[in-house]
Amino acid sequence: MYLADRSAPADGAKTAPGTAPGRTPAVASTVLALGTVSLITDISSEMVTAVLPLYLIVGLGLSPLGFGALDGVYNGVSALVQLTGGHLADRVRNHKLIAGLGYGLSALCKPLLLLAHSAGPIGVVLALERTGKGLRTAPRDALISLSTPAGQQGRAFGVHRAMDTTGALLGPLAAFFILSAAVGGYDAVFGVSACVAALGVVVLVLFVPSRSPRTRPAGSGSAGSGPGQARTAKSGPGRARAAQAPSTEAGPGRARAARGAATQAVPGQAGSAGTGPAGGGAAPAGPAPAGAAGDAAAPAVGLRQALALLRLPRLRALAVCAALLGLTTVSDAFVYLLLQDRTGLDARWFPLLPLGTATVFLLLAVPAGALADRIGRRTVFLTGHALLLAGYGLLLWAPAWPALPYLVLALHGVFYAATDGVLPAAVAATVPGELRGTGLALVGTGQALARVACSLAFGGAWSLWGPGPALAAAAAGLLCCAAVAGFVLRDPRDPRDTPRTDPPRRP
Repeated sequence: MYLADRSAPADGAKTAPGTAPGRTPAVASTVLALGTVSLITDISSEMVTAVLPLYLIVGLGLSPLGFGALDGVYNGVSALVQLTGGHLADRVRNHKLIAGLGYGLSALCKPLLLLAHSAGPIGVVLALERTGKGLRTAPRDALISLSTPAGQQGRAFGVHRAMDTTGALLGPLAAFFILSAAVGGYDAVFGVSACVAALGVVVLVLFVPSRSPRTRPAGSGSAGSGPGQARTAKSGPGRARAAQAPSTEAGPGRARAARGAATQAVPGQAGSAGTGPAGGGAAPAGPAPAGAAGDAAAPAVGLRQALALLRLPRLRALAVCAALLGLTTVSDAFVYLLLQDRTGLDARWFPLLPLGTATVFLLLAVPAGALADRIGRRTVFLTGHALLLAGYGLLLWAPAWPALPYLVLALHGVFYAATDGVLPAAVAATVPGELRGTGLALVGTGQALARVACSLAFGGAWSLWGPGPALAAAAAGLLCCAAVAGFVLRDPRDPRDTPRTDPPRRP
């Protein structure tokens, strides 16, 4: 597969006769533009997120249970709206429009935090802000996947997440300096955050293309064939389109591959063709030019087609495992509060804690995505959760070393690098292009709702039992759920998930 060779054909196939071999950029311009929007928006969001736990608990005197409820609202509304945003983007066939509405709504909510000084109004503002996030997440990820060849999905999402995390790195720094320098620092943070969010919307409108190049379903690259190949292989009026479609070698399985690709994408998050070096020799599918003829003839996407995605066994497995693991993934805010409780960190340094997570995430997001493309997304995804479990163990049982915060934040960052971009890349490998937003939203909604439940349960457990027993329960649950996910996500058709058995040696 062409992970590092930029001169390779975009569709991984032989160049059609009479056409000059083109150079495919390692990352599509749409991905870079969306990464810039996410970078700016995350500066705005993380400025608020970095100070919000301390503002609510210390400033407003909320209990951990009350903060858990607000944190649940903060994430739960986003989860519920995400499914609507993904399906609506597929239905109107304009992912940028729906993503722009989401970014705009979030930007409009930032100034309202200046007027909210109690738990009720803050909860309403956060719910509206998260509604914007829910609208934009699936359309944005669909734009990324539809602009990227199937074998480079992990890399593309890694690049986007790295740029997004750069904003997550700069946001707490900005909040720290504002709190240190400004009188009435919390209001100053909220005001600057509103201005930065508006800039992100402007960049989206000006630099993100309205229509993303269409890709074939990721699983349709088996043996290099695609659903439209039976039509374009013949001579006649379609020959001009045939020159753009990937050519295939003759073989006895070509007709079966074309029929299978036309009905659905091949299930599998790591073992689908073209997603790794052991993917059956197939090369990654490449994006068709924007405005191709097949785009205009695409059938309308309705609720029935969206619900039919649940018939894909691999997508169901990904959704169930993401939800199970989300049920035992403690909220970032609680991780930072646990660190402060364990180490006695001064309150003025609290906004800097997310920097540790963000720095590691930034450094490892792209390598982790590329590694997932090479060795299998299941392996990288589960390894990330194992490292998160190690971080929980350090918080529970490690001595109070000076290096303890750095170790925990480093493991927290590696967890995000190994999971945050790898999961949507895995989902994109199972979902047809015309339903990409809906498929991403299905899995993302289940995971986000599970994390909401975890926030509520963890806040209640902290209030009843204290932080140590609450974290111990979460760690035990994460261990069990990771074991279940490791079994459920194993694909016997993927050589990377099948134990190697060497033939017996001849005497």
